[in-house]
Amino acid sequence: MASAFEFIQNVRAEAAKVVWPTRRETVVTSLIVIAMAAAASLFFVLADESIRLVISFILSFGH
Repeated sequence: MASAFEFIQNVRAEAAKVVWPTRRETVVTSLIVIAMAAAASLFFVLADESIRLVISFILSFGH
């Protein structure tokens, strides 16, 4: 088992290899995530309303 000092050295070495995204990359990917979430919510609202209308139409025959 490696010593705590070796472990910390290895953690620092691995952390130095991390490539952080630029501000532009972060903004672009955030906007894409927001747009996809909006598109998904719109899709599910439309699907839910469509199903509600179909079921309401079918149930209206019972009256």
